[in-house]
Amino acid sequence: MSRRRVVITGLGPVTAHGVGIEPLWSALCEGRSALAPMRGFDARGFRAASGGELPATFDVKEFVPKSYRKATKVMARDIEIAVGGAATAIKDAGLITRGVDPDVAPTIAPDRFGCHIGAGLIAAELDELTAALVTSRDANGVFDPSKWGAQGMQELTPLWLLKYLPNMLACHVTIIHDCQGPSNTITCNEASAGLSLAESQRVIERGAADACISGGADSKLNPMAYLRQEHAGRQAICSVDDDATSVVKPFDVAAIGGLVGEGGGLLVVEAEETAIARGARIHAGLSGTGASQSWCEDTVGLLPDASGESLADAIEAALRDAGVSADDIDAIIPYGCGVPALDELERAALTRVFGASVSTKPLVTLAPIIGATCAGFGAIAVSVAAKCVSEQRLPARINSTNTGSLNAVATASESRALRHVLVCTPSLGGQNSAVVVSKFN
Repeated sequence: MSRRRVVITGLGPVTAHGVGIEPLWSALCEGRSALAPMRGFDARGFRAASGGELPATFDVKEFVPKSYRKATKVMARDIEIAVGGAATAIKDAGLITRGVDPDVAPTIAPDRFGCHIGAGLIAAELDELTAALVTSRDANGVFDPSKWGAQGMQELTPLWLLKYLPNMLACHVTIIHDCQGPSNTITCNEASAGLSLAESQRVIERGAADACISGGADSKLNPMAYLRQEHAGRQAICSVDDDATSVVKPFDVAAIGGLVGEGGGLLVVEAEETAIARGARIHAGLSGTGASQSWCEDTVGLLPDASGESLADAIEAALRDAGVSADDIDAIIPYGCGVPALDELERAALTRVFGASVSTKPLVTLAPIIGATCAGFGAIAVSVAAKCVSEQRLPARINSTNTGSLNAVATASESRALRHVLVCTPSLGGQNSAVVVSKFN
């Protein structure tokens, strides 16, 4: 059965290098890392005191209409990233929406504009929780759950929960830009954004929408979320005095762990005929997607399936969906976070798919430049892949010096003929996603 081709017309990554594809692309090509000691909270008690924080100049109020600024009070950081990424992608795509100008007819009819956003588990801000918890102590100063239920919870603002529900990323974006088409939220950790793009692809292919705003956003840079990363064994030892820019070494035999980065972003994906009819600039084609679920020994994915079989299944599904072979892939953007167990899972999966030729496939490693961006990774990686094929250039790689069979050692940016770039990631929990991004002809 014939299906509509899907293309990428808007890029809206939000990373430690700033908002939009250009500051990120410049940093990647220069091999310039944004990893640094944390500003938002004192992380010196953790294994890692550094990460990839958004610039201090980031202000979500700049990305919403004046009439909507009051709503920013109930936006957690993850929501802010999604809202900023959506506005940036829509501007890059040259679209008019209600959030851009309510007095001008929208470029895409609202009921033909969908939204699919991947999210992580949003951690509450400690100041809000402790203000309520402090009222829930018994006569001896010990926390009393009954007092929490009867009194402590009453100290939370009535709208408190609206800051921390994962679906609020898509809620705010769809309200601001009047996206009335199919909408969904996917919470599958690092695979979330890639799976959301797959959802948008299917919605457009079957004709349920002409365009979608799609991607993901995540911020682990608050004490509660950061603690989860520590317990998951994802953090490298990196004190506030260490040079964080040299710590993350994807696929290297000397890798000691990763550093977390907040970020993500949204992309505008459209039916090819819709984009062409409105004269849009097309960055790349969203050619194929794949997904799978890994078997996890511990049921939660802290101990990943070292065979890489399930991630390989997702990659092969994406290749079939795109109508290309493993030989057609010219570069790969893996999660590559520098956590040895996850890196080895990806190594095994890529070897299963590409065999001996895996050594000829250049890898693009983002984590040393922006940190491990969790649920936001897929959106950033697909944005970078689209830039790679449109510019016919590979970014630089840093830090890694001995990556065995994988082509992932440090190197300068270079021009390269690129037809198809694969983006893939496993996740905490076992979900896997894969996306093939292709040069648009």
